Amino acid sequence: MTTGTPTIVLVGHGMVGQRFLEALAGRGLTATHRVVVLCEEPRPAYDRVALTSYFSGRTPEELSMTDREFIDTHGIELYLGDPAEIIDREARKVTARSGQVFEYDTLVLATGSYPFVPPVPNKDAEGCFVYRTIEDLLAIEEYAKSRASVGAVVGGGLLGLEAAGALKGLGLTSHIVEFAPRLMPVQVDEGGGAALLRTIEKMGLSVHTGVGTQEIVVGEDGAVTGMKLSDGSELATDMVVFSAGVRPRDQLARDCGLTVGERGGIAVDDHCRTVCDPHVFAIGECALASDGRVYGLVAPGYEQAETAAATIAEDEASFTGADLSTKLKLLGVDVASFGDAHGTTDDCLDVVYSDSRAGLYKKLVIGRDGTLLGGILVGDAEAYGTLKAFTGSVPPVEPESLVLPAGAGESVQLGPTALPDDAIICSCNNVTKGTIRGAVTDHRCTTVPEVKKCTKAGTTCGSCVKVLGQLVDAELEASGVEVDKGLCGCFAQTREELYEIVLALRINSYQDLLDRYGRDGARGGDGCEICKPAVGSIIASLAPTIGASGYVLDGEQAALQDSNDHFLANLQKNGSYSVVPRIPGGEITPEGLIVIGEIARDFGLYTKITGGQRIDMFGARVEQLPLIWARLVDAGFESGHAYGKALRTVKSCVGQTWCRYGVQDSVRMAIELELRYRGLRSPHKLKSAVSGCARECAEAQSKDFGVIATANGWNLYVAGNGGATPRHADLLAQDLSDAELVRLIDRFLMFYIRTADRLERTSTWLERIPGGLDHVREVVVEDSLGICEELESLMAAHVAHYRDEWAETINDPEKLARFVSFVNAPDTPDPVVGFVPERDQIKPDLPLLTIGHRPLEGSAQR
Repeated sequence: MTTGTPTIVLVGHGMVGQRFLEALAGRGLTATHRVVVLCEEPRPAYDRVALTSYFSGRTPEELSMTDREFIDTHGIELYLGDPAEIIDREARKVTARSGQVFEYDTLVLATGSYPFVPPVPNKDAEGCFVYRTIEDLLAIEEYAKSRASVGAVVGGGLLGLEAAGALKGLGLTSHIVEFAPRLMPVQVDEGGGAALLRTIEKMGLSVHTGVGTQEIVVGEDGAVTGMKLSDGSELATDMVVFSAGVRPRDQLARDCGLTVGERGGIAVDDHCRTVCDPHVFAIGECALASDGRVYGLVAPGYEQAETAAATIAEDEASFTGADLSTKLKLLGVDVASFGDAHGTTDDCLDVVYSDSRAGLYKKLVIGRDGTLLGGILVGDAEAYGTLKAFTGSVPPVEPESLVLPAGAGESVQLGPTALPDDAIICSCNNVTKGTIRGAVTDHRCTTVPEVKKCTKAGTTCGSCVKVLGQLVDAELEASGVEVDKGLCGCFAQTREELYEIVLALRINSYQDLLDRYGRDGARGGDGCEICKPAVGSIIASLAPTIGASGYVLDGEQAALQDSNDHFLANLQKNGSYSVVPRIPGGEITPEGLIVIGEIARDFGLYTKITGGQRIDMFGARVEQLPLIWARLVDAGFESGHAYGKALRTVKSCVGQTWCRYGVQDSVRMAIELELRYRGLRSPHKLKSAVSGCARECAEAQSKDFGVIATANGWNLYVAGNGGATPRHADLLAQDLSDAELVRLIDRFLMFYIRTADRLERTSTWLERIPGGLDHVREVVVEDSLGICEELESLMAAHVAHYRDEWAETINDPEKLARFVSFVNAPDTPDPVVGFVPERDQIKPDLPLLTIGHRPLEGSAQR
């Protein structure tokens, strides 16, 4: 026991441990207590639920759940890579691996679980891995890239399926070995397992159910070469990943004499306090709760963390059990279960809808009195949030209507207003509908992000975000709050509605559109800086179809452009401009490189290779732009549209032409796509990439539309994003021919341009639109709206009428007149635009930008 400030020692810093720290801070305990955290891993808490997204492009840093500012602000002492090794309960001391000794008043064990590895021969051979931590994934990735072509996963549960998908994504032929007779035996029943099996096998994964692993076969070098199965068969594989469940990590508790359950887990009471020591708590996967369960889901762990923190603060709280409902997307397949999913309640009835061809399986478990007891959803979990909220009550409609798909019989979609206030909307954070309504009515939250911040709903797995949005909108409407969805103060219509008006009525003038469809007070006016570039973009993207000029500096269009488009170049911080010529696919000849080098040298420009495989030239004065363009155009270059809301680049790796791993000609495809979509104006910039194999060197899955080669053609991914808000792209279609690929991209881009909001990237657009990826696939691939022919026609018109904006400008004396610093002194350069040398190039001379005689803050001193 400490003699000064009371000390709380937390052993373990996973997701539950981090939530415990947040709960302590929320109750003010970090201000009154010393808080010490002993973490075994070399990194602080990260999102283990989203662990597999590492293979989709998320970095370990992006998976982190720990804000360094939070740790510092609350004075938390975090020791990474220094786990607790000895607990002396009598002296109330913990000894860490480093030898440091920490006295405690309260000890909280959040040691989590460890992967169960079946006791089979050679289980520790080279090429055998577990799937639990970021370090595990890094090791799997390294081995897969250098030593393996076939991988097998032992375990067909949640993590097992994710692991198999990860191996497939790394280019390995993948197998799943599951001892139970079906995949995900805990979450789904026989029918759900069968639907899941069919869908996964269609993806090219081999599934072996009802068999166990008898032995890992190794070669003379001690590395894995295969597996012997319990049915007598042998499976050839270079790598084995064990994902056969987890066990509570309770050895530390055993060693210090704490009570442990017969099958593991540190025994705790309703307050998460250990049953034999009031000074020690256990939370998360290491704890055996008072109901006799060890909970392996994050939501119960969060509840335990909150309960422990409340108990330490001497507040009333208890944990007596938790909801085990789950919604996941495994290998792109929606899988959900909730309540009494397996129908163990006496006299219950099943309502089942199954479509083997579509890979759909939906089952509801209904009590004799009509109470919804639980259910299983495979292939379509859209109704999960609503159904889960109704669990334990009698739904207001017949149960069969809740599982029928749209268009099949009397299907019913219940809205959020039908849910009771005590319905749990976010099971991860135990947030009810009433709490969400209160965030809107009492705390004046008007957006989903505001409600998430206020209530924590939707901040963990994200499966409730759609219902959350519906509730926020419904509550705002019920409160009489009129949300103006208009583009700006000039137009009551959204950008999508204005696009449809322009297209349908062939309106090719901003002023005409404003005068006819603007708000009453805006008609006849000049518009604003929001709607002018937005409408200018719409007109430009539809120019060939509506009879407008596609040249953005032509006539009225010139007055609608943003500052960059106004001069067809990117404005930099000192008033100079950058020039980026198009280099399709990143391919350039030595002669082309020499031309760019000579231009940069002659005009004294700073040069840099961009992330999009182009060369950027900085430091051009406005009057120099046409002179630079003329030399580039003469050498065969054209505008790279780095300044516009348009296609920027289509990156590529060298593909099968040069790379020994390549399976398709990625450079050729990248060049074709970039030349096809160049100059296409859109709500926001567009980026693309083509990778020649699954190793993904071009980073296609972080682009608005990305293409990855397969042995059978091309896979198309959409709505990815890098930058400040990264998003991994979603697979839209696979194994496409060249023609199929181009046709789907045509449709996707034109559908995005048609329906997106102003300045909305494809990533946020896909997450916003109702139905998300499934809706886009229905529209673009299946032509559910019957508009694909029109989308293709619009793109064809763009391609046929493309003109290079730089070439158009240098050949038009009238347009050249705008490229001056001073209209009344066209031959005088701007004296504020200056440069100083740095690393054999130039950089802006910021002290020339002065306010009076004082340099701007942060400027360099000459």
